[in-house]
Amino acid sequence: MTAKAYVLIECVSGQAQNVAKSMRSKTGVLAADVITGPYDVIANIQAGDTEALSRMVLIDISGAPYVYRTTTCLVVSND
Repeated sequence: MTAKAYVLIECVSGQAQNVAKSMRSKTGVLAADVITGPYDVIANIQAGDTEALSRMVLIDISGAPYVYRTTTCLVVSND
């Protein structure tokens, strides 16, 4: 079963556009947009299972340049 999540990303000041562009090039990222509010970027991601999704968040997203902090919201229903 495919695992999906939204990742709310806080960036280093002035780097939201660069982070969103970088996220869009990563495998498993369906979309990444600059947003307003307490977060700078939201990414819609998916992976084959929750373990792969966790690795993606921990390595590919949280470890990306200019990313300060992330909050992951797992999708529990696609209705």
